[in-house]
Amino acid sequence: MTATLRLGTSAFTAAGWPGTFYPADMKPADYLSFYAQHFDTVEVDSTYYRIPSLAMTRGWNAKTPKNFLFALKMVQTITHEKVLVDCESELNAFLTAADALGEKLGPLLFQFPYFNKKAFATVDEFLARLAPFLKKLPKGYRFAVETRNKNWLVPKFIELLRERGVALALIDHPWMPRPKEILAKLDPITADFTYVRWLGDRKGIEEQTKTWDKTIVDRRRELVEWVEACRKFNQRSVDIFAFANNHYAGHAPATILQFFELWKKK
Repeated sequence: MTATLRLGTSAFTAAGWPGTFYPADMKPADYLSFYAQHFDTVEVDSTYYRIPSLAMTRGWNAKTPKNFLFALKMVQTITHEKVLVDCESELNAFLTAADALGEKLGPLLFQFPYFNKKAFATVDEFLARLAPFLKKLPKGYRFAVETRNKNWLVPKFIELLRERGVALALIDHPWMPRPKEILAKLDPITADFTYVRWLGDRKGIEEQTKTWDKTIVDRRRELVEWVEACRKFNQRSVDIFAFANNHYAGHAPATILQFFELWKKK
């Protein structure tokens, strides 16, 4: 079976995109349809802040072609506020809204914060919370988990995800190890797909700009490393979902196009 590579951005709107990625005179209501002509997936950031309405997800469905996929960030109530405790109602409401995307529903990402020792003294404490939650997740969805604590990238964490068929999200972030470091330490593939996020240094780049209309950081070296890693994943028939944030290099659409150009080179 041929593995797929899907590339997109984290959100489909941003300051600086009208007149650069989007035609200057385009109405915001037409952005998603235009976006879907250029990319075959998007990571929706807004669902982290609030559970989308059925009208919203039905609208996304209607504006995109048949082969398009949405990756949704799980609402922060679950990952940051309640931290997996007593959040069944929020999860059910989120999945109900997500289901309106039908066959266009891609991975659902649980993005957890760093979690200092006041939150969880050890990775074992976190895994004791995570394990029963993952066990109760309904079948028929693709879930991914992101940690921003590099010390938690240990075999027991990886094995828990693998047991449940949940993907480990791989992120390019100042706090986290590079792809080569991760691959040298462990096998990061824990499901039939992998989830890559090019996040960058939010604080550092916002000191230079907050208008995301052009590339201002040269990420070629980092992207070449990610191309090498993704080729290894691809050889294992693992589907790849990869998303670029504006904070990574300054203009997410350009980051995706640069990665794809590097990917096409043999």
